[in-house]
Amino acid sequence: MVASVDGVAVTQSDVERAYRFELFLQGSGSSAAPDAPSLEMVRDRLIDQMLLLREADTENIPEGDITNAGTEALAELHKKFESEQAYESAFRSLGMDEGQVIERLRDRSRILQVIDERLRPSAHVERADIEAYYQKTFVPEFARRAQGPPPALGNVEPQITEILIQKKIDELLDKWLQSLKSSHRVSVHPF
Repeated sequence: MVASVDGVAVTQSDVERAYRFELFLQGSGSSAAPDAPSLEMVRDRLIDQMLLLREADTENIPEGDITNAGTEALAELHKKFESEQAYESAFRSLGMDEGQVIERLRDRSRILQVIDERLRPSAHVERADIEAYYQKTFVPEFARRAQGPPPALGNVEPQITEILIQKKIDELLDKWLQSLKSSHRVSVHPF
């Protein structure tokens, strides 16, 4: 056992399976064993996911709302692989059947939904933040990548707003996860 959440054990094989699943989500597969620091990061993300799924249950985010999400996500993942053979090889390395993969993909959708429903309303962005991002980040980045004048702020404001909202959601998520960890019995053990 490498961790537990409210008495539910997380084993090293759970973490290794999650590691292989993360590689699969990136469009690759590997039979190589991960190193200890990689396993620790995956273990920590697995704990976060367990806590967020509990919150999804508490907030009554039904699986029915995302029935097709897992199947659709799997079809999109399939496209990330360079060939059918690469996909099949990566899929086999997971050690899961299609139903288990689809269930994990549905869980990911539920997690994203609970994060969005809980945190997006608090992730307000001020006009000054949008303008500062445009001047300090967007314009210099645009100048490095393209020639000519950058688009007007009004043309890229929705995209900048969403970037800033996502950054705020990430900050709020870190705080929320710390709160969840302190309100649940979370134990972490070394590998």
